[in-house]
Amino acid sequence: MRDIALTVVVFGLLPFVFYRPHIGALMWAWISLMNPHRLTYGFAFNFPFAQAIAVTTLIALPLSKHRKPFPWGPIPALLILFIGWMSVTSLFAMGDADSILTAWVRVMKIHLMLLVTLMLIRGREQIEQLIWVLVLSIGFYGVKGGAWTVLTGGGERVWGPAGGVIEGNNELALALVILIPLMYYLFSTTSRKWIKYGLVFAMVLCAFSILGSQSRGAFLAIVAATGMLALKSRRPVLFAIFGIAALGSIMAFMPESWVERMNTIGTYESDGSASSRLNTWLTLWNMVLDRPITGAGFDTALVEIFSRYSPIPSLAYSAHSTYFQALGEHGFVGLIIYLTLVWVTWRRASTLARYCERKTGLEWAVLLMRMVQVSLLGFLVGATFLNLLHFDFPYYLMGLVVLLDATLKEQKHEARAPQPAMRSSLSPSR
Repeated sequence: MRDIALTVVVFGLLPFVFYRPHIGALMWAWISLMNPHRLTYGFAFNFPFAQAIAVTTLIALPLSKHRKPFPWGPIPALLILFIGWMSVTSLFAMGDADSILTAWVRVMKIHLMLLVTLMLIRGREQIEQLIWVLVLSIGFYGVKGGAWTVLTGGGERVWGPAGGVIEGNNELALALVILIPLMYYLFSTTSRKWIKYGLVFAMVLCAFSILGSQSRGAFLAIVAATGMLALKSRRPVLFAIFGIAALGSIMAFMPESWVERMNTIGTYESDGSASSRLNTWLTLWNMVLDRPITGAGFDTALVEIFSRYSPIPSLAYSAHSTYFQALGEHGFVGLIIYLTLVWVTWRRASTLARYCERKTGLEWAVLLMRMVQVSLLGFLVGATFLNLLHFDFPYYLMGLVVLLDATLKEQKHEARAPQPAMRSSLSPSR
């Protein structure tokens, strides 16, 4: 039944993409982030829904009168540069050629559809539609996991959808840390009480889900995000007190086993997983000193890398860090481009927030940029311990900054454009 329902929904919406291509961008975000087909048990489990949506959207794009010019600027330029550099490093990658090609195609799909999204979405209404898709797609697992945490007393870990980037407990938890500020944005801008109540309920359960994942990296990320959220709010002291009280109450609910696991943050030297991470990071550092420009390509968990560069040769492990992942896969050049992209996104969000503060009617844009910064901070902290270089969600945060920037520029241009003269009703007709 789930297979049929999902298929009917997807193929029922596809014809509307030709009339409103931005629907295709929203559908892609939904399928790629939520992976709803992984919740089915039949033919839909492996059906290429994302491919069907992408092809339809790409066909509709050049035919649509709603298509906007590509929003050139520092963020899109750096993103395209990063895409190009990943393609270059793939030509010199270590490992199996077929695996490299498969990884390259997967990554290029993510970025291609993001670039398409930047050409299709404009204005507050469509931007908020995208935010709702992001919130509902990942929030579904947060609410589900939070309820599970409450029902089990925090004794069982929360996991993400099978087969997706956020399948692991750590990855799902960090995705929820990124998500909660966007939920807060929707809560603050909606006037409907039942939506506000629903978002509060969802945020609380997502917080339970984050702690219920027992992810130490996500715990550090949510603490950092809570502090930044307080600083970006209108009443930082009051919000900080409320945030600490709320987070403390949820922590008090968790069992002793959770407390013991979090305490290992301060004793990482004796923790096996932490030791393997440090060994992996040192291995990748040694490797990239030998291949400083191109790195190893998309796959750094190769036996040949660890046997040659590891101080303690053992099994090959993944990077366990977005930053070491960028360094190991794409060399110093790739890491610099990626960090510059993140820094420019942060700075542009600050600039847009300050600009919108001086404009009447753009309070929503100020809040959005502040919440994007809170989400980015949470990601930057949690990404220290996870391989999320090719996770869609953080790039959508960058996309929200670009979309608001493009919207404001186009509105400013339209306001300056000369208006056609009105024909007087007294003038003689021809």
